[in-house]
Amino acid sequence: MFKKFLALITLTLIAVSALTGCGTSSPQGNTEKTLIIGMNPNFPPFEFTQGEDYVGFDVDLSKAIAEKLGMKPEIKAMAFDGLIPALQSGQIDLIASGMDATPERREHVNFTQTYFKDGYTIVVRKDNDTIHSFDDLKDITVGAQMGTKAADYAKQYGAVVKEFNQNDQCWMELESHTCDAVVVNRVVALYFLNQGGNKAFKTVGEPILSAGVAMATTKENSELTAKVDKALDELKADGTYATLYKKWFGTEPTY
Repeated sequence: MFKKFLALITLTLIAVSALTGCGTSSPQGNTEKTLIIGMNPNFPPFEFTQGEDYVGFDVDLSKAIAEKLGMKPEIKAMAFDGLIPALQSGQIDLIASGMDATPERREHVNFTQTYFKDGYTIVVRKDNDTIHSFDDLKDITVGAQMGTKAADYAKQYGAVVKEFNQNDQCWMELESHTCDAVVVNRVVALYFLNQGGNKAFKTVGEPILSAGVAMATTKENSELTAKVDKALDELKADGTYATLYKKWFGTEPTY
């Protein structure tokens, strides 16, 4: 059953590559009030693909924001570490991809209000009895997605980090014993385990709390930042945010 799940992951990676290659028009040429939203759709339950469709919490939330702004949402898929460069070069208008609003990133982009609080956790194979916390990662081979705080934290604790463009590649490497642990967002790990990963893997240790997930605009577009903040406030007030949160995370909002 678990091998079938990994096979499905492989098909998802292929689908993402195909969809990414499609491309979209530049925001500077928008004449139909389109909001071009950049994300890495390989990060369930925030964003992932089902067939040819993008689904997930960020997908639903960013579409609801676009509706509040009176704009047509258009999702553009790309690697996570390419999101900020794409925003700065004008390929996209908004990043909505489970991104932590870290001080380092704030130097390059404007962040909206945070709309999700999470943490980073360690996932190991079930037969692993040597890794119990981040302190145990020194000199251990760890998988993490490229450009993420998960990779940064693994390096800070002395791990030998293998970075991958797609988050799901980490699970494949862990399954094939080419890495000994994966560091990833806690909610992403829990979603993966609940989808069948718990047959082979488990989480260990206490998570490291994140800076808070937010959407990002360019430094020059403070007007859009303010509009997205206002839309988020309205979506929280009218119950839409709570409905989407419960749909994808299974609980009432904690933030």
